[in-house]
Amino acid sequence: MRPQHLRIVFAGGGTGGHLFPAIAIADEIKRIRPDSDVSFVGTKGKIEARIVPARGYAFTTIWVSGLRRKLALENMLFPLKLLASLVQSFILLKKLKPDAVVGTGGYVCGPVVFVASLLGVPTLLQEQNSRPGVTTRMLASQVDEVHLSFEASRRFLGRVKRVKVTGNPTRSTIGAIARAEGARHFGIAEGGRTLLVFGGSLGASSINSALLHVLPDLCASDLQILWQTGETDYERVRSAAVCGPTLTRATVKVFKFIDAMEYAYGAADLAICRAGATTVAELTRAGVPSVLVPYPYAAAGHQTENARMLVEGGASVMILDGELRERLLGSVTELLSDSARLATMAGKARALGRPNAAVELAHAVIHLAAAPDVGSGQNV
Repeated sequence: MRPQHLRIVFAGGGTGGHLFPAIAIADEIKRIRPDSDVSFVGTKGKIEARIVPARGYAFTTIWVSGLRRKLALENMLFPLKLLASLVQSFILLKKLKPDAVVGTGGYVCGPVVFVASLLGVPTLLQEQNSRPGVTTRMLASQVDEVHLSFEASRRFLGRVKRVKVTGNPTRSTIGAIARAEGARHFGIAEGGRTLLVFGGSLGASSINSALLHVLPDLCASDLQILWQTGETDYERVRSAAVCGPTLTRATVKVFKFIDAMEYAYGAADLAICRAGATTVAELTRAGVPSVLVPYPYAAAGHQTENARMLVEGGASVMILDGELRERLLGSVTELLSDSARLATMAGKARALGRPNAAVELAHAVIHLAAAPDVGSGQNV
């Protein structure tokens, strides 16, 4: 019989899309079972190395990276990194002795979950995208449970039986912040029309460039803009995104990264953003209308599929990356001038959300960790 003091290890990261679902599940586990020992495995220099310790969770790194799609010298190190990551995962899991291991995607997830399955540790994979990633497809038959965000994703996993559809987990604070509270957090007017612009945790250069191109026209109004640029574009946007006093009363606030996105969603009337799975889940939970710009190089076009589901549900407008300069100004102006349409889109966004996903997944992980007969072998 496993002890009541549960030890859970999460592996996932590289981007916020893989990291934040893991944090959402971990937070719910700690709420349900406060005595649980929850830790994370990630990679050095990625978003998880900054966010996870700030959230109060123990964090360990392994040496691993993915294969680049283009020919690159870094690919020559891939076999060595893979072997090293497997050895590191083995040593780490023997040390931590987890009762369950949860993988939420990204290349760091693979070695940890694979070694855990070989050691007989109960394992669970959570897939965010409509088309499961390579890691999920490779490990689906090895783990105890696979949890999907979309019913339509089942077809990609063949005959794997231990598959459930629970939705993409989001933090409980998303959608819980009132407009006035969000406005106060950013120092903007509660009654002003607010546009939230972001490109995921890493930013989106094409969105940033397109918005800079139309900014003089947007500055001709009293619009408020909360703009997350990402690290790379921050200085370029910050220096260029200035609305002169002769043009407007517009307010433009530029950030490298917005940690408290719940406040940004609370303040926003409309969002312009990519269509990553976590972004889509957060938009629907918060009930924020959106102009979605799918990342054109996403594997298997999964962002386009994610965006299409929201468009068909009446919650979003989709603009392809190559059409941004041509369509962005007209779409934003039209939407922000139609409060009735925005209200309808907000309601339809909420109807598409699955706000209980994190709670359901937390219970699934706790059940795996506490059940004595789960796992493909003997627990470490």
